[in-house]
Amino acid sequence: MKAAVLATAIILGAFLTSAQAQVKPRAKHQHQRIKQGVKSGELTKAETVNLAKDQKEIRQEVRTARADGQVTTAERKDIRQDKRQASRKIYRKKHNNRDRN
Repeated sequence: MKAAVLATAIILGAFLTSAQAQVKPRAKHQHQRIKQGVKSGELTKAETVNLAKDQKEIRQEVRTARADGQVTTAERKDIRQDKRQASRKIYRKKHNNRDRN
């Protein structure tokens, strides 16, 4: 009985850790894409500010969702959708024929 409870706790802990760990690589990748766009001149200052604001709003949304101790399926879906939109926006801004030069 104790072994079954322990095994369940370990599996559940691993699942929760992996679900939370997935948030950071995507945010990090988007940040790197923005940084690269600034470095290459593909993003103007205004575009960079706008994209940074979007990233900040997503981080706040994640913080709010985690505040009660549990991220619901609906919250997770909403966050995922916002991240997808941010990713598409980064692409559009980097490829819109505006640059700092």
